[in-house]
Amino acid sequence: MRLSAAVFAPVEPARQRGKLVPLLLVLPVLGMASRSSAIALPAFVAAYAGDTLWTAMLYVTLLFAWPGLSVSRAVGLAVGISFLVELSQLYQAPWIDAVRAHRLGALVLGRGFLGSDFVCYTVGGLLAGGVDGLLAWRRSVE
Repeated sequence: MRLSAAVFAPVEPARQRGKLVPLLLVLPVLGMASRSSAIALPAFVAAYAGDTLWTAMLYVTLLFAWPGLSVSRAVGLAVGISFLVELSQLYQAPWIDAVRAHRLGALVLGRGFLGSDFVCYTVGGLLAGGVDGLLAWRRSVE
């Protein structure tokens, strides 16, 4: 089976949820660590890794919820939801600003609109989908 067929297949074989749990635990930690000043990261990585990992985590969350979701649909949903969350940051109202003022609200909804985040979300979705597609391809040739 060619790699492109595995990546763009309409429905991937169901993933095992138990194997996704460690990713659901590690990706948020890595994302928050990338924003921490306690870790010396190159400025480029510190600026963009968190948003990239946020979409990768959303991708894994979607697979956990729907293990049979195709790679292309999971990428599209993860990137689309990320875009919508970013666009929601253009909306300013007291109630949503109060939600964003809390740490969890800020982690989920963000704090301020940045156009560069769209690139990070796209890269995060494509990287997660690419790894998932490679793993599916590997399973198919074994």
